[in-house]
Amino acid sequence: MHQEKIEAIKSSIAAADATNADELEAYRMKYISKKSVVGELFAGMRDIPNEQKKAYGQTVNEVKQLAEAKFQELIEKVNSSSTKSKSSDLDLTLPPSNISAGGVHPLTATRQRIIEIFERIGFNLSEGPEIEDDWHNFTALNFPENHPAREMQDTFFIEKNPDIALRTHTSSVQVRVMENQKPPIRTLSPGRVFRNEAISARAHCIFHQVEGLYVDENVGFADLKNTLYHFAKEMFGKETKVRFRPSFFPFTEPSAEIDISCQLCGGKGCNVCKGTGWVEIGGSGMVDPNVLENCGIDSKKYTGFAFGMGIERIAMLKYQIKDLRLFTENDVRFLKQFRSMV
Repeated sequence: MHQEKIEAIKSSIAAADATNADELEAYRMKYISKKSVVGELFAGMRDIPNEQKKAYGQTVNEVKQLAEAKFQELIEKVNSSSTKSKSSDLDLTLPPSNISAGGVHPLTATRQRIIEIFERIGFNLSEGPEIEDDWHNFTALNFPENHPAREMQDTFFIEKNPDIALRTHTSSVQVRVMENQKPPIRTLSPGRVFRNEAISARAHCIFHQVEGLYVDENVGFADLKNTLYHFAKEMFGKETKVRFRPSFFPFTEPSAEIDISCQLCGGKGCNVCKGTGWVEIGGSGMVDPNVLENCGIDSKKYTGFAFGMGIERIAMLKYQIKDLRLFTENDVRFLKQFRSMV
């Protein structure tokens, strides 16, 4: 009776087939698992007389090996069938699916363009820490002790006494350059800056600046004007006009605000330029002699000019963006408009 059952199981194993993973699992449960028919044969060993157990055990082991060999055969068959099916579904003549490529962020593109313009006329790049001490951020730049920028409502202070703050401008990088490099100096300092301002369409507590510095013998205001004329026409177009308005900065004397003709109305007057035909892009001036002396440069021998502008401001004017917050909101609908920029 046992022999007939074993032969029936052998025949069943030989005839077994599987074409997918579910059928393969069904075979495993029936012939390989602990509760399979082969497992029942091993459990029946206790009913076999002692003198027959050896022969019975050998026969059951043969059935087990047969079941496992058949299982491996079926695994290979199912895997091979699956691979062929995937290959047959692939049509190599079809065009590739559209791959959504990213693009350069408008601030990155603007920053790269500004750097490119100034590198062509001899400016090199300099960078510095975003967390600055009082000397590099204020004192060396001729800020008086009672200047509003030193107050908590304007600057993010990390420590007090001594004062450690998030830099409010990249002028601190220029101080470090002048402390460690002898004239002639011609450097451009782009970077992120921080000011304690309410976030709105035209202001943000985190933004980007680029500041330029040129120190050498016989540097005059005419050099500053010609440099910025060149930048404005390269950045905004040859028809762009530039004007300088007298202003005040602690670190430059004389100082001037930089205006360009409105890109939207061509200087005729509109809502963007408030009817004046001009829009401000930054500040500039001749480096104050006190700043040169603070950095170890002889102000009687050397003079220099400096300028600074917000990268967001330049990008907003160039691409006619009306809300500063769009640069940091990561709205894909906004960013997709700049995919073509390289």
